[in-house]
Amino acid sequence: MKTIFLLLSLSFTIAFSSNGQNFLDKAEIEFEVKTNIKKTMGNSTWAEMLKDQMPTFRTGYYRFTFADNKSIYKWHHWDEKEKMPEWFRKSEEENVWYFDHNTGKYNMQKNVVGSNFNIEDSIKNIKWKLSNESRVIAGFNCRKATGVIMDSVYVFAFFTEEIMIPGGPCAISGLPGMVLGLTIPRLYTSFIATKINVTGVNESIIKPVTSKKYYTYHTLKTTLLERSKEWGDSDDPDSQQWKNQFIWGALL
Repeated sequence: MKTIFLLLSLSFTIAFSSNGQNFLDKAEIEFEVKTNIKKTMGNSTWAEMLKDQMPTFRTGYYRFTFADNKSIYKWHHWDEKEKMPEWFRKSEEENVWYFDHNTGKYNMQKNVVGSNFNIEDSIKNIKWKLSNESRVIAGFNCRKATGVIMDSVYVFAFFTEEIMIPGGPCAISGLPGMVLGLTIPRLYTSFIATKINVTGVNESIIKPVTSKKYYTYHTLKTTLLERSKEWGDSDDPDSQQWKNQFIWGALL
């Protein structure tokens, strides 16, 4: 009887360890971010002139590093096979997203038309609707959720509760686990986790961007809307679509 009890105890311990080993509270996640840039450019005369100089897709790799319920997400490198003009990719290289889920605050640096805007505000509340659809991403079981950002932009996320931070790429957050897959159809952009590193995580980089001046999310949105008033033709749907996509991307 004693032997049976010991075997059962050992089995329980092994099972518990096995089930718990995938629950991560610290890691570095690499995302492949792919955007169909020709579709985002629209069909204006100016866009058509530029399309021949651009690849169809822009593929970048970003790193999401987290520990202690805090995270930082920023650009790491481009796909070398896709040649893009420097002016087109430089702004992405300077963007940074820092989240502190302990305090409910976030800090973001966004480069918009060559100027850096620094934002500090409360983490935005995204309305999510969960579904039973699932898939495996980077070895983790993920569940699908649909959310709405910026009032009208639908996002489709796959998150895992095995990674214990309610975060995701850019400013996506608020699910009971980490978003490893994300699609934003109106921005023609997808995000997919390709690598997850759990050893040697550099926690020292998880810190906010410092600035002499900070905007709130609302102030940045108002500023962008004001500055873009004269952009394009208000009677041209294609022009208005491009402007909306630009603003959505800047606020994401």
